[in-house]
Amino acid sequence: MGSNGNSSVAHELNYVTSNRFYVEIDSSIAASFTECTGLSVQIKKNVFHEGGVNDQQRVFLGHAEFEDVTLKRGVTDNSGFWQWINQVFIENGTTSRRNVNILVFNQAGETMMSWTLIGAIPIAWKTPTLQADGNTVGIEELTLTYEGLQVGKEQGGGNTTTRMSSGFFESR
Repeated sequence: MGSNGNSSVAHELNYVTSNRFYVEIDSSIAASFTECTGLSVQIKKNVFHEGGVNDQQRVFLGHAEFEDVTLKRGVTDNSGFWQWINQVFIENGTTSRRNVNILVFNQAGETMMSWTLIGAIPIAWKTPTLQADGNTVGIEELTLTYEGLQVGKEQGGGNTTTRMSSGFFESR
């Protein structure tokens, strides 16, 4: 029996053991990266002050603004991943937006965190310095812009997405 007298409660810790961020596209892991920056949202607020109420203010929430996500030092051999990135260079072609999942797993392979970038599209891509004797990665930086964000622990999505008649993208 535990020191607190409650032996029926099991505490399991699932640690994330490496700093790898996996990118899921078309329902499969397409690439992995060692660094991910920019996963953030800023909610605009409108503050109103009422006459005679000096110790409070009224705060109304406005629109969300999402920062671009930059993934660094990545590797991939997924041809679909490269085709998606290269679509932005095709003149008069349709650029495919995706619901892209950025995933982190624990030692047991369970999804510990999932960030779904809704309606994502690549806007910058940089290769590492190419050296004959170097030990470099395939992608130095990949920057994605997106129109929405969902955060959770469930893996899913990562598929091609299209605008609905409302003008927004489906979230799954």
